[in-house]
Amino acid sequence: MQKSKTAVVWFTNNLRIHDNKVLSEACANYDKVIGVYCYNPRHYKKDQFGFKKTEKYRAKFTIESVEDLYKNLKTLNISLFLCYEHPQLFLPQFCLTHNADALFFQREFTSEETTEIQYLRSSIPEQIEVFEYYDQLLFEPENIPFKIHQTPQIFTDFRKKVEKYGTINEVITPIKKEESNLIQQTTKFYTLKDLGFEDFEVLAYSAFPFKGGETAANQRLQEYFFETEKLSFYKKTRNGLLGKDYSSKFSSWLSNGCISAKTIYWQIKKYEKTITKNQSTYWLIFELIWRDFFKYLSLKHGNSLFKQSGIKKVEYEWKNKQDLIDKWINGETEEPFVNANMIELKQTGWMSNRGRQNVASYFAKELLLDWRIGAAYFESMLIDYDVHSNYGNWQYVAGVGNDPRDRKFNVKLQAERYDSNRKFQQTWLQPMLF
Repeated sequence: MQKSKTAVVWFTNNLRIHDNKVLSEACANYDKVIGVYCYNPRHYKKDQFGFKKTEKYRAKFTIESVEDLYKNLKTLNISLFLCYEHPQLFLPQFCLTHNADALFFQREFTSEETTEIQYLRSSIPEQIEVFEYYDQLLFEPENIPFKIHQTPQIFTDFRKKVEKYGTINEVITPIKKEESNLIQQTTKFYTLKDLGFEDFEVLAYSAFPFKGGETAANQRLQEYFFETEKLSFYKKTRNGLLGKDYSSKFSSWLSNGCISAKTIYWQIKKYEKTITKNQSTYWLIFELIWRDFFKYLSLKHGNSLFKQSGIKKVEYEWKNKQDLIDKWINGETEEPFVNANMIELKQTGWMSNRGRQNVASYFAKELLLDWRIGAAYFESMLIDYDVHSNYGNWQYVAGVGNDPRDRKFNVKLQAERYDSNRKFQQTWLQPMLF
């Protein structure tokens, strides 16, 4: 009798079962499938600028996402094992213990992740096959009309090429395994305390009151698209500052991989067929293409994404004044609009797109502080932190990225335009300031 083949699926920031290429390939080609998620200690340590790489807000969202993945995998008769360990140390032994024939995971392309993966590959026993797949893009590399090293430097050029000549894959669903695939186990679910944080309550007036996980992501999509039809007005409301519905808020689930960009794209197409097609429906696709653009820039430029001179290789005289950095972090600058946004971030782990552009521009262009410090703080605090979008956007605003105009935001004018009644500022600042 032929030995049944076993695959281990290592989940990282692809915490979903639907439209998950890694999981689908493992389920299609192997009799037994086992899931693993590692709470990576590296993600909870301090970085070179003194910030924890992951603060409590994203930690909580990740815990919720992993627990939801555990439940959803059970519907496919797949067990998920959890650990708090460096994956390159844990996985080789785990694969041996479970007699695995293959290890599947999502392909990464930024330095810290690729270093870990190289170490992992060198530690995995030779008899175990390793499979990596791109699985966080809207347009997969084989479906774009240029090689990665030819990725246009300007977004508009990138967008026009992929819109005209690129194709987007259909979503895929994994095959359900036999009930015998489930492994009896006592699962330890990790808590904030396990990761070094105190528990906390989400503020009632947070613009991001949502939970992590694929289930919550799909609920949000149904609500925002088909129940309230808020998608029809996205282009008009997307620069809002207060409340949960001024934008789709998909970014946190996308960055954790609780939902795929392709799933959102095809649901927009369904919306356009059944409800309406307008500038707003296109604009959400436009935003997904921006997300892809930063990922392709990262693929093209590698470590330049994290270097002070950026992908433009421009040298500026950046400051590193701790008192100015602290005032910016704590919302104690001379600009109330900057302060309100920074306090919102500190208290909720969320900030609007409009707020991010303004506080980043103020940090880099007014205070002339090293943009990498601001980017590292965002990495620590944001629930929806995505390495490519975060560092790509910070470079863009700081003038070392791909902004051809090297623009600078006038914070006072922006506050007048987007918070003319000062309602947002009054929400987050002491009333005595007005």
